[in-house]
Amino acid sequence: MLAPFSVWAQTGPTVHFHAWGGSAQVNSYLSWVSEQVAARHGITLKHVKLADTSDAVSRVLAEKAAGNHTRGSVDLIWINGENFAAMDRHDLLLSDWVASLPNFALTNPSANPAMVTDFGLPTRGQEAPWGKAALVFYYNARYVDSPPQSLPELLTFARRYPGRFTYPLPTDYLGVSFLKYALMSLHQGDHAVFNQPVSQINFDRLTAPLWAFLDALHPLMWRQGDYAVRQASELQRLMSGGDLLLAFSFTAAEIPSAVARFDLPPTIRTYAMQDGSLGNVHFIGIPYNTSVPDAAKTVVNFLLSPRAQAEKQKTAVWGDQTVLDLQLLSEAERAAFQPESPSPAALPADAFSAILPEPHASWTDALREAWFARYGQRL
Repeated sequence: MLAPFSVWAQTGPTVHFHAWGGSAQVNSYLSWVSEQVAARHGITLKHVKLADTSDAVSRVLAEKAAGNHTRGSVDLIWINGENFAAMDRHDLLLSDWVASLPNFALTNPSANPAMVTDFGLPTRGQEAPWGKAALVFYYNARYVDSPPQSLPELLTFARRYPGRFTYPLPTDYLGVSFLKYALMSLHQGDHAVFNQPVSQINFDRLTAPLWAFLDALHPLMWRQGDYAVRQASELQRLMSGGDLLLAFSFTAAEIPSAVARFDLPPTIRTYAMQDGSLGNVHFIGIPYNTSVPDAAKTVVNFLLSPRAQAEKQKTAVWGDQTVLDLQLLSEAERAAFQPESPSPAALPADAFSAILPEPHASWTDALREAWFARYGQRL
């Protein structure tokens, strides 16, 4: 039986938080979190920076295979639906702990199923929601006066500006997210089928328009589609150098922040496609074999606190949208979430016309494998 939450955290434990380390904003925010949990709970939080979250998943799997069931090297892990599906399949996560966090109730899970569902899979108390994000596009207004507002318009844009758009390989989360956005945009009235595990019949039928679209797009992309960028960060670099005029991101706030740092030109503008934006909730899990489960839970509870969520939502800090239901907060707590004065490069407050929910996790692997089978030999 778990000890009461108030005595979970003991002075001195070290929690190793394995999380993507490719964003200066995220890294800076986690440094702030480390300071906060040290001061409040005596916990040393170490951010283990990952290039790919699957590396941490593989580590936990290897430890389980080696019989290491109590001294795991990963105490917390920031995971998306694809990696959650893998960890769930191999029983690599601590289960039934999330509901015991006092701050989890502030997400109002009974009225918000997205807090307990990850890429179509029930979380079963194995991971806690941490933030929300959606796919946004950004363009250089110095050269582009009318950016594309839909997938068909994107193809028109590519014909008008050949070589000035591309997307990452689908091994990158942003690359496969683009494929999922395109797929769902092409089937506006048929989204329910994507909530179910993929079947070969449905996959062949539903992806036929996607391959036709990509066949037309690829020759018009940067380097005629014969070379694909490997990581999402390369898109911003190409935008900065003027190679691209249009790109996209899953973190809207990183665009005005990059403009403020002079990593992107001041004429950059962010917007959302009008045929929908792929959106999801991202989560934090605790591996089953952590040696400090109580301290790990204490850290997650702090991450779900109004204080930490409000800090994370600030554009200058990260700009990650809160998972809390603001109606459940006090007036003073809600005030901390009020929007700041927007940058011209920032996403307008009313930008999203519709959020396209992530398809079932099985679609991700199927899309990636089919993409490489069709286009991989050219790279």
